[in-house]
Amino acid sequence: MLRLMRMRYESYVADAPCRLDVFLTERSEFSRSHVKTLIEEGAVTVQGEPCKKAGFSLKSGQTVTLAVPDLAITEALPEDIPLDIVYQDDSLAVINKQQGLTVHPANNCYSGTLVNALLFSLNQFSGINGTLRPGIVHRLDKNTSGLLVVAKNDIAHRSLAEQIALKTCRRTYVALVYGVVKEDSGVIITNIGRSLKDRKKMAVVADGKQAITEFTVLERVNGYSLVRFDLKTGRTHQIRVHCKHIHHPIVGDTVYGPEKDPFHLEGQLLHAFRLAFNHPVTGEWKTFSAPLPPYFISVMKKLGFTKKEEEL
Repeated sequence: MLRLMRMRYESYVADAPCRLDVFLTERSEFSRSHVKTLIEEGAVTVQGEPCKKAGFSLKSGQTVTLAVPDLAITEALPEDIPLDIVYQDDSLAVINKQQGLTVHPANNCYSGTLVNALLFSLNQFSGINGTLRPGIVHRLDKNTSGLLVVAKNDIAHRSLAEQIALKTCRRTYVALVYGVVKEDSGVIITNIGRSLKDRKKMAVVADGKQAITEFTVLERVNGYSLVRFDLKTGRTHQIRVHCKHIHHPIVGDTVYGPEKDPFHLEGQLLHAFRLAFNHPVTGEWKTFSAPLPPYFISVMKKLGFTKKEEEL
């Protein structure tokens, strides 16, 4: 991985009187202790003037700018990481991504991603997203498993991206959620954007982008529900945020659900199990599926679920 050092600037406007360190902790992605360190090191200005006092009293309307070092990643390198390639031809590849694998380099994740694995296993990609996200048309969260499609050339990339935008590409997920979902089926429509309380999280917010998720309950057992979700939009963390919004967070999701996971999982029980689209070249309707991971099935069996995969 090739990297360059640069500075990243984030500006926020105070909407009410507040301590400087408290204000930045609420608005930025950093902890209060790290914010205090940044302030003391001179990385913060208020109204354009340096401020090194964590307890400085901000006034409403004042602009605070935070400068932090940022590693600019310039190129991803091939890495021999096992991949489950469900299908591939000269135009595209369909991958069954394992839980725990980040899709592409970003932030503090510079290697060990799906992109690094793809560069090792495949020999061509579309160039639309540059050298850091070659062929990546859509993403899955790090701890979400399942299917995604990779474009091998620009024609395929444009076609697949258009199908996602026009909602003709079908992306179907299965999740195990806490609680008994009363409705047999329905549609969740909200606006999703960055959380004002924690910048690392997404949330239902008034000024966010519209997010639409259709759901169908497959089975209810012992205070849990197995639910199928069909994405109509593709917002960051959409299904996870929507599950939290309807008060049925996904089992294993300690970010949007309970901090204590009774099953000691390594991530949420959310799996992209079906993907369907028109082939960019032939126009043929292609449908792919990926079985639920063993750890997902294990929890279902412990709870007494009987739904078979062919019934999903």
